[in-house]
Amino acid sequence: MEEMGIPELTSEQVEELCEIAEEAAREYILSKVPSRRVSVLNITVDTEGTKPITVNVDVEVTLSPLMKDYNVKKLTREATKMAFASIEKYLRGLACKSTK
Repeated sequence: MEEMGIPELTSEQVEELCEIAEEAAREYILSKVPSRRVSVLNITVDTEGTKPITVNVDVEVTLSPLMKDYNVKKLTREATKMAFASIEKYLRGLACKSTK
């Protein structure tokens, strides 16, 4: 990502990045499974550094016993992908603004 020309992130930008990633993962999961069928939903977004920034996304989902045949691993994997896609979009937006 460094080749994108991303500026060093402020603490506010890092916080916004984490919130955007968490929301993207949450929205994805709740678009696939009704909220009443989700027993546990924990989404953790951690960052290290500001330039380059390292982002870790951890999605933990436990579904209701009624959803026993649902592929939870695939759900969490796809939610994590959505979180990283939102992170990339956010960082690309910052890169565009920093070149102006």
